[in-house]
Amino acid sequence: MKAIILSGGKGTRLRPLTYTGAKQLVPVANKPILWYGIESIVAAGITDIGIIISPETGEEVKTKTGNGEQFGANITYILQDKPAGLAHAVKTARPFLGDSPFVMYLGDNLIQDRLSPLLNIFKEQHMDALIMLRPVPNPTAFGVAEVDSQGKVLRLVEKPKVPPSNLALVGIYFFDKSIHAAIDRIQPSARGELEITDAIQNLIDHNLHVEASQIEGWWLDTGKKDDLLSANQIILDTCLLQPVVAGNIDEKSQISGRVQVGEGSTLINCTVRGPVTIGKGCHLENCFIGPYSSIADQVHLVDVDVEHSVILQGAKISGIHQRIVDSVIGQRAQLHAAPPRPKALRFMIGDDCQIELT
Repeated sequence: MKAIILSGGKGTRLRPLTYTGAKQLVPVANKPILWYGIESIVAAGITDIGIIISPETGEEVKTKTGNGEQFGANITYILQDKPAGLAHAVKTARPFLGDSPFVMYLGDNLIQDRLSPLLNIFKEQHMDALIMLRPVPNPTAFGVAEVDSQGKVLRLVEKPKVPPSNLALVGIYFFDKSIHAAIDRIQPSARGELEITDAIQNLIDHNLHVEASQIEGWWLDTGKKDDLLSANQIILDTCLLQPVVAGNIDEKSQISGRVQVGEGSTLINCTVRGPVTIGKGCHLENCFIGPYSSIADQVHLVDVDVEHSVILQGAKISGIHQRIVDSVIGQRAQLHAAPPRPKALRFMIGDDCQIELT
């Protein structure tokens, strides 16, 4: 059994962050989104993993993620020269996959459910495809499945105006080698891409064994700012179970709840209310850090109030006397302010920006 993780694409919904980096490397609770998928796959016993990368961001993905040793996996990087659809990604990975069954995992998705039970069902019932579904309030924004009472998939529709159900396709799929022939039989869609929904529909049309399983835990598609912040909140709630303080906290600082402070970080006259994670080598002075905030390594904050936000590595913020809420601040961004005006500020700031409020 092998796995492929899709870590290409242009990440248009997360711009300006993704003008300079891969969306799958944006951190949630100070860990790249992509790494959660790798860890989930390895936990299911699959260690031969191919990561689909793009020409624009592939080197960054390779540099930060490495050869897989830190995850107990063997990672092969597979270049997809253009974002021509999920089925095209599978086609690109065919030399790596061979005839092996495999799981395909979209690198900007997070799920709570373990993959092992799903993998066992797929293997024991000798399926050609097993798809994951989750009820959603807005099915027109997703690929949607129509299934019978036994879980057999009858029909798939991509972003339908009139959905046949409220069951959206989660970005995780199990396939046997028959998917390759199905991809060879389909044509590009109206948007010029080889759609994985069309390939799965082709399997159904050829009476092959395609079933669906509804996931029970949360499913997070982190493609937009608000989705990213929601993911950060849920991961902090579910994964940050105990406070861990490895940095230096002065006597004037107050920490309450589940708070993680990394090695080499210094907090001076700060109030931190968890769940919060603060990375390594940070300097925080005269700050309030409210719940559901993630502060990456080497961040410098002085005279700042932050809540429900994600601040990426190397950012510097000072003199902001209004509370920063619901914000994502890019790597090495610099934000400084003169006298206060509004009560709260919201930002989506890309890497290497410099902003001064006057």
